[in-house]
Amino acid sequence: MALIKLRKGFDLNLKGKITSEQVIDATSSETYAVVPDDFTGVIPRLEKKEGEKVAAGEPLYHDKNDEKIKVTSPVSGTVRQVVRGDRRKIMAIVIDPDNSDRVVTFDTRENPKTLLLESGLWPMLRQRPYDIVPGSNARPRDIFITAFDSAPLAPSLKMVLGEDEKYLNKAVEVLSTMTDGKVYLGCSPNEAVNDTGAVTNTFSGPHPAGNAGVQIANVKPVNKGEVVWTLDVVTAARIGKLFETGKVDYSTIVAVNGPGVASPTYVKATMGCTLQSLLKGRLSDTDKPLRIISGNVLTGVKETLDGFLHAPYRHVTVINEVNTKDEFMGWASLSPKKYSIYRVFASGIFGRHKEVDLDAKLNGGERAIVLSGEYDNMLPMDIYAEFLIKAIIAFDIDKMEQLGIYEVAPEDFALAEYADTSKLELQRIVREGLDKMRAEMY
Repeated sequence: MALIKLRKGFDLNLKGKITSEQVIDATSSETYAVVPDDFTGVIPRLEKKEGEKVAAGEPLYHDKNDEKIKVTSPVSGTVRQVVRGDRRKIMAIVIDPDNSDRVVTFDTRENPKTLLLESGLWPMLRQRPYDIVPGSNARPRDIFITAFDSAPLAPSLKMVLGEDEKYLNKAVEVLSTMTDGKVYLGCSPNEAVNDTGAVTNTFSGPHPAGNAGVQIANVKPVNKGEVVWTLDVVTAARIGKLFETGKVDYSTIVAVNGPGVASPTYVKATMGCTLQSLLKGRLSDTDKPLRIISGNVLTGVKETLDGFLHAPYRHVTVINEVNTKDEFMGWASLSPKKYSIYRVFASGIFGRHKEVDLDAKLNGGERAIVLSGEYDNMLPMDIYAEFLIKAIIAFDIDKMEQLGIYEVAPEDFALAEYADTSKLELQRIVREGLDKMRAEMY
């Protein structure tokens, strides 16, 4: 087991941590939904129409460009609505559950790749380059499993995993047949995973140490022409359980936390449930508006109580919305409560690592990139992040390749986006750059 120490990055210490390992059952969810945008690279073509019955594990849609890739229903019931947006883009497929135990049982004697494709677990894999769902004919150089999440207020994946940790050996055995290289497991010093047969590396350091891209870059970087797959340890356990039982386990343990939650806790639910079922009776009793995020504060999706739990189905954060439009003295404030990751306010003297109650205020406007090295300080990868962002904006393909576009994903720039004094939407820029790059190459 190799120990890799990372120094770059920053741990944003938000209020609202979970202090107990108790798991509470979610209230009943009236509807469930699958959101196609959660599976980047898959263009949905429906297999079920509104009003049709569906069993848990039965396909709702397949990829328009690769029919073998299927996304399945997490519950049995009836398709209530296919929500469409601009140009009839499918935004969500909403299902009314019938609370039956109708579930598809798969033949575990099938070829491993075929079984993953048929079961709907394939779209939970991610491919580098491009950070997309891999094609059905892809064969990766290596496969990387992340066993911890270092994002702010992120749940303990060891806790989410629970008793399903026993299926990891089977998962590694299955995944090993799908690559000519190795299966790597990235662990935290505080959350060791039992021997799984994978090549294990331990990463110590601040966020984004738990990101797959950071772990790949510090173990075996992706070069042009190479493909690797990534997944988290919870998805790996689901794969192992599928091959042991023949059924996909759609249950999940979700961390519900943040400054806007009265009693942060772990909640047991089913994939795609409503946020209402997770948050009912758990929000702080306050007159201040709250922002509900499906995911963490850096990469999550802004939602309402009527919204749904997005993939990867393990975290909901609630923070305060903007409390005040204007602030006395602004950036020149001497208040010890004024917070920055840089030592520019009084809070820097008393400790930047104390728990803070941050809201969603942007604190500034978009401006030109300043080459100060702040992106590089937040990204423990051997790339020039600021120059890469400039190359993506200019869409200079040669420079993008030379500067490491094949190694990165939007989430790798999430912390840099938070720290960015230019207030640029770095994750959006990287996502658009990857999409354009992929369109040019294919």
